[in-house]
Amino acid sequence: MQIPIFPLNGAVLYPETNLPLNIFEDRYVEMVDYALSNKRLIGMIQTNKKGGLFKIGCLGKITNFNETKDGRYLINLEGKSIFTTEKEIKKKDFKFRMVEISLIKYTPESFNFNLDFKKSLLDQFSKYINNKEIDLKIEELAKLNTKQLAKLIAMVSPFDYIDKQMLLEIRTPNEFCKKLLSILEIELFDQNKEKTIN
Repeated sequence: MQIPIFPLNGAVLYPETNLPLNIFEDRYVEMVDYALSNKRLIGMIQTNKKGGLFKIGCLGKITNFNETKDGRYLINLEGKSIFTTEKEIKKKDFKFRMVEISLIKYTPESFNFNLDFKKSLLDQFSKYINNKEIDLKIEELAKLNTKQLAKLIAMVSPFDYIDKQMLLEIRTPNEFCKKLLSILEIELFDQNKEKTIN
């Protein structure tokens, strides 16, 4: 399968999540034009320190879009599936990048998130957003199931892009939650360390 890609470090899409995007660069406006006329699919992927693409990304589908008077697109991408990049496709006619991908298939148990992680995630994330002054209501987050909560935390938190990539590449929900808790613990430790120094 060939798809256009949007390389954007820090903005990671996960399956069954939604990512709002403001598209304003000419090449990416062209990318959205292409996607809208070709199944509405775009691959979200990050780049490594050398500027190359990471191997793993997430396929998204445009579920809503608005074209502004100044030529921008406001779109919503819904995460569909994790993919592996096989090769980059050189297209002289396009300003944006295209890749050949293979979708990663998961077993049914890959989608079962352990309920035991929910309390720990809420507790740690509550401390984290208080320190970061992120405007989210924990009582609203508590209404989410474990899978929704874990993916939301991974998406909205300003983690290092390497951490976000590691989460994207994890194949099992329990490992995803364990890694997410580990990242939150390290972030909280660093926050407390800064407070002590200051």
